[in-house]
Amino acid sequence: MKTDKSKLDGGDLKETRRFLEVVGRLRKECPWDKKQTHKSLIPYLIEEAYEAVDAIEEQSGDKMREELGDVLLQIALHSEIAGEKGTFSFESIAHSIAEKMIRRHPHIFAEADIKTAEDQTKNWSKLKEKENPNRSLLAGIPKAMPGLSVAQRYGEIAASVNFDWPNAEKVMEKVDEELDELKVEMKRKKRIQKDMEMELGDLLFTITRLAAHLKIDSERALKRSCAKFEERFGRLETEFKKKKKAMGDSSLKELDAVWNQVKKKKTKAE
Repeated sequence: MKTDKSKLDGGDLKETRRFLEVVGRLRKECPWDKKQTHKSLIPYLIEEAYEAVDAIEEQSGDKMREELGDVLLQIALHSEIAGEKGTFSFESIAHSIAEKMIRRHPHIFAEADIKTAEDQTKNWSKLKEKENPNRSLLAGIPKAMPGLSVAQRYGEIAASVNFDWPNAEKVMEKVDEELDELKVEMKRKKRIQKDMEMELGDLLFTITRLAAHLKIDSERALKRSCAKFEERFGRLETEFKKKKKAMGDSSLKELDAVWNQVKKKKTKAE
């Protein structure tokens, strides 16, 4: 399949080749780059990925290009290190992912009849299971991801093989059930921390499925709420600074009264 070069800035990918040459030179001549390993680069890969997400959320084309470039640098560094050991290269990464995408999209590159995104998700799980019959469908999700994101992905994968509630109303019933179970643990004369933690975790997991049925990304929804809280809390701080009174010296009643005032003005997140 030929690539549409008109859609690429470099046309013949000369900038990609130049970039890889730059990375290769960094590994040979820069003291910092020379001493890096796959493991030492882990924090930078994670950080750059999060910075790219921030740029996407901000919808800034220039910032997205810059941050995605930083992510690409991490990939190039890993491929350069691997190339020095003879394990894999940037080119082999590109080849491997292209082949994988062709296999996983038979409706594009073969004759499969897939019309909707939901059908594609289900077919993707079937193909994964076929490629790795002895591997759990959940095995590919990194446990280092934030818990909310892990829960969301687990639920999506389970749903792709029809293990899910039929609708949002049924999930809501389960949310109520999980909340009641948490309340039971909280009412015990002697609270058991690990049991309360498990029940709270079950509640959060179920809420991610409710979000999915409502076509809401739970991670994004929570971040929007955090952004709203951050802005309102900032206004709260400002109001108390105007009063020349420390928030820590104020009663909850005083704090709530001002909080209810600042809530009346919409935030950017809303």
